[in-house]
Amino acid sequence: MEKSMTEEIPVQKKKKFNLKQWIFIGPHFIFFAVFIFFPMIYGFYASFTRWNLLSTPQWVGLQNYQTILGDPSSSFYRQFRTGLFNTLVFVAGTVPLQVIIPLILAIMLQHKGVRFKGLFQAIFYIPGLISVSAAAIVWLLIFNPRLGPVNNLLGSEVTWVVNQPYAWIVIFMMTLWGAIGGNLIIYRSAMSGISRDLYEAAELDGASGTVKFFKITLPMIKFPLLYTIVMSTAGAFNVFAQPLMVTQGGPEQTTHVLMMYIRTLAFGQGQSVAGMAAAMSILLGLVIVVIAAFQFKIMYSNAK
Repeated sequence: MEKSMTEEIPVQKKKKFNLKQWIFIGPHFIFFAVFIFFPMIYGFYASFTRWNLLSTPQWVGLQNYQTILGDPSSSFYRQFRTGLFNTLVFVAGTVPLQVIIPLILAIMLQHKGVRFKGLFQAIFYIPGLISVSAAAIVWLLIFNPRLGPVNNLLGSEVTWVVNQPYAWIVIFMMTLWGAIGGNLIIYRSAMSGISRDLYEAAELDGASGTVKFFKITLPMIKFPLLYTIVMSTAGAFNVFAQPLMVTQGGPEQTTHVLMMYIRTLAFGQGQSVAGMAAAMSILLGLVIVVIAAFQFKIMYSNAK
């Protein structure tokens, strides 16, 4: 039976205010606004001021940035350059391994012949649950020059945390020990979603394991891989606890990363230089954004 041409078109009802959705997102939104968004905005403002955390901030415009970037006679200039260089050393020494090692382990655990996969995954993940201070005590004991098992097994008398490059080696190993498990879970989860039909078809065509990895596995986990690269890089640039707990920035400030200088300027002994510390934080944030954008561009250009 044909519908009447005069049948009224139903009017869309206005959506009612849904209290439930605000109950779910409200606490997170408040937390984000109070502890992330407003401090970030105020920190950006403080970077253009002379401020000691006690008195009223005094607007100085770009003076802090000019001192940090263009005044070689200033201690802030030297601290920024030294801290950024040491931070880049940490990033270069840890981020590639934080990506490559979990990826290799994930491929090994995906093999059919491997048993107790969940147990091995848990073993790699547990170190990430341990606090940095407790992990630092463990690794300092391992590399203790007299009682540590490393020197006893190698017959060495190296004092690791007061000599380079050994101090960096201890920091790198401690960082990787705690970071591998999280990326491993992400890779395993992504690989479990790849259809086995793709691998079976590749095997019928005589593809080797290397070919299957680069032609099937790697393209299929592109986005999780990009996520881990970007997040690992951002986390490495914000490193603070590991050099502080293991070497206290030594020897000769060769492990004194930028976040340690920023913390000392803002909250260290003596009068605070919070405005200068905020300017260094903004510059560090810009470095992270630029490198993350470069990583996105490289990954997407290779995916085309």
